[in-house]
Amino acid sequence: MKNAELLTAPIGLFDSGVGGTTIWKEINALMPNENTLFLADNKNAPYGEKTKEEIIALCDANTQFLLNHNAKIIVVACNTGTTNAIAYLRDKYKQVPFIGIEPAIKPAGLQSITKKIGVLATRRTLTSDLFAKTSEHLKQEEKIEIIEQVGEGLVDLIEAGQMESAKMTALLQKYLQPMVAEGIDYLVLGCTHYPYLLPQIQRLIPTSIKVIDSGYAVARQTRNILAQYHLLNEKQDHVATHKWVTNGNLEILKQFAEYKDEKKHSIEVLNFDRV
Repeated sequence: MKNAELLTAPIGLFDSGVGGTTIWKEINALMPNENTLFLADNKNAPYGEKTKEEIIALCDANTQFLLNHNAKIIVVACNTGTTNAIAYLRDKYKQVPFIGIEPAIKPAGLQSITKKIGVLATRRTLTSDLFAKTSEHLKQEEKIEIIEQVGEGLVDLIEAGQMESAKMTALLQKYLQPMVAEGIDYLVLGCTHYPYLLPQIQRLIPTSIKVIDSGYAVARQTRNILAQYHLLNEKQDHVATHKWVTNGNLEILKQFAEYKDEKKHSIEVLNFDRV
């Protein structure tokens, strides 16, 4: 592609489902002129209970889809995908920059007063080499105690449109109360789906506990890398176009396709086979 075409080429994002839309919103807020293409691999959600090999294969297929649709940068808007597959993706697809997302345990640990932080994430994120490396450093160098909790079942309920269900409340109580009892003062949301549960989470934990995720940091890093590669689209009169694609439940994805100004955004929510 020519340079002018590269500027208007989309930012490609993928996740195992609708969770990555939390990252999309941060990117869109920071870079409203950028076109985007978001792939929700709902058919294979959740990734957190799959093997590393399965996760790599799915992330590879997602990457190929985005590259086939001319993505100029790829955001792995999935903690499980990043912690298990991003090294493989960067090695295989050297022609395109990748942005990953990890649980924000480092900033949480460095700011913690009690030196105890909680991490709610998928099983595969918590058992990944990348997470282990970061958490071990915090434990050894900063003397931080990390209370890990697998959020089994949470993604499934979000993907089924049951965020406000009694079952969701019961699971959150089960997962959060032990961490609260341990004396955490920071709770890290280690899955891009989980920020959608913030209202329920805040009702179940003391107000003194700060809840953080990685959304804004990922958006900022995406902008920095685009600028570094001279790919940042800064045309103020550009009407950004956004395509949201799913191979699963179209109606669920539509519920998350939000935009504030119709004059500045054009959004399509499509089935995988229509793109």
